[in-house]
Amino acid sequence: MKILVVNAGSSSLKYQLLDMTDESVIAKGNADRIGIGGHIAHKTGDGRSFEADCEFPTHTEAFEKLVEVLTTGDAKVIDSMSEISAVGHRIVQGAEVFKETCLVTDEVIDKIDALAELAPVHNHPHALALRACKAVLPEGVPQVVVFDTAFHSTMPKKAYLFGLPYEDYEKYHVRKYGFHGTSHRFVSAELARLMGKDIKDLKIVSCHLGNGSSITAVDGGKSVDTSMGFTPLDGLTMGTRCGAVDPSAVEFVAKKHGFDPDQMTAYMNKQSGFLGISGISSDNRDISAAAAEGNERAAIVNEMFSYEIKKYIGSYAAAMGGLDAVLFTGGIGENDAPTRERSCEGLEFLGIKIDAEKNKVRGKNAKISTDDSKVQVWVVPTNEELLIARDTLAIVNANK
Repeated sequence: MKILVVNAGSSSLKYQLLDMTDESVIAKGNADRIGIGGHIAHKTGDGRSFEADCEFPTHTEAFEKLVEVLTTGDAKVIDSMSEISAVGHRIVQGAEVFKETCLVTDEVIDKIDALAELAPVHNHPHALALRACKAVLPEGVPQVVVFDTAFHSTMPKKAYLFGLPYEDYEKYHVRKYGFHGTSHRFVSAELARLMGKDIKDLKIVSCHLGNGSSITAVDGGKSVDTSMGFTPLDGLTMGTRCGAVDPSAVEFVAKKHGFDPDQMTAYMNKQSGFLGISGISSDNRDISAAAAEGNERAAIVNEMFSYEIKKYIGSYAAAMGGLDAVLFTGGIGENDAPTRERSCEGLEFLGIKIDAEKNKVRGKNAKISTDDSKVQVWVVPTNEELLIARDTLAIVNANK
């Protein structure tokens, strides 16, 4: 069975085509610059590639081009879309409407679009992509949606409510939702497999660290708390996002700059974080290189980031009443040994000990804690596309 996985952004359409008989990647690519020109980059599992500038006024044209490169030309991998058994989509915001993976219907698409106010950059493009996909796919090919927020729907009310008047939650649905749920669900289950344990018996702190970062407390396979909040802006300092900031500081800075609310939101999302503090870059690799050369502002970014991660590990261990494992994933988590080491320094009292030699690993499953560490520490590469494909397969089989 071949399953196409689609991840729509505001101006992009990433995709993977997987063969679920062995979960191998047949092809993958990205149609980006939608609405501002257009470009597609496509690679096959056997090493062929195609790249071109295109005109993508909307997600519909981008999806049509996706179909074209999959089925024609030197880098084609299938003869027609009829070879695809189903399409799985990643959706950022399901709010309290969608708490699990489901089949796509017109009603489901409308509900996803109706949640755009809670995720304006993502949910409307998701809805456009779903409609574009439906228009292009052969009749009867099922679509499935997997929600980033669904994994966090198990958080108790004490973890997801804010200290605002309760009517703001009841009327306007203002609460912590959490994000990166697809990644946290995949890596925590993969870690349990690697440890040879039943996930129901494990207390895990999952650290997804990249340009966007979040940390989740996973108790018995369920999310019980997470660092991102009402939007992905909350929590850790990130590439261009400020992370958690005193709301009064937000108001103060907005007045000083003369920003309206939309301008202040853009300032916190696009000009802050690693970029805003360092003045150099939003990329952790650039920051680390500058810090090594003696740049003080870059060095403080590294220190802040690791300090925040350390605090979340400790607080989530307390929230769960224990800790069996810490895992690192995402672009930084999988590849940056110094960040992992700094984040675990001083946590020996929790039973965490890093093995410096083992910690040199990059981008593959590896235990990096010492043999006598009471809490295991692992690097576990994430694979959201594979989880979406697995969810899609399960839904399709269940509805046959």
